Amino acid sequence: MQKRTVTITNRLGLHARAAAKLVKLAASHKSRVTLARAEALQHTADAKSIFSVLLLAATQNTLIEITVEGPDEELAMDALCRLIAEKFGEE
Repeated sequence: MQKRTVTITNRLGLHARAAAKLVKLAASHKSRVTLARAEALQHTADAKSIFSVLLLAATQNTLIEITVEGPDEELAMDALCRLIAEKFGEE
């Protein structure tokens, strides 16, 4: 299992287009991927569900904990962190 905390840095946060990119990327991996706001870890989101991801309401500068578990967890974690670090290709 891999866990990392990242910051959503793009100006619009995890809005619909960014969330769709994240969900598409998560769904391309076999591993189970969950997200949680760092200040509210009891509420997790399935990263392969657009509705679940949007319910996180992650705005700019929100800390998100990513948890990945499965056969390709390292690859999935690296890809997701890269997408977030690159501001979802928006800036």
